[in-house]
Amino acid sequence: MQEVSRSGITGELQLSALIADLWWRVDLMNSDILEEEAKAGVFDVQKPIYPLLALNLRARRDNLLSTIYALERRAKLGQVAA
Repeated sequence: MQEVSRSGITGELQLSALIADLWWRVDLMNSDILEEEAKAGVFDVQKPIYPLLALNLRARRDNLLSTIYALERRAKLGQVAA
């Protein structure tokens, strides 16, 4: 039986909600990256004039994606063990 937290939500549901929220944040970052690229008129990351903010957002987004993939693996393992 799945343990229920004080809020009444199971750990599995909390993890799913967290993953969904992180995907939403990745989508926001993707939009922000595209906006910065459009403002600068530079879409090639290799160009020296590529916007610094877009580079930083890409790095943050990539870190979030790594976290999401790790959480999804954890969620999948939890389903197998259940």
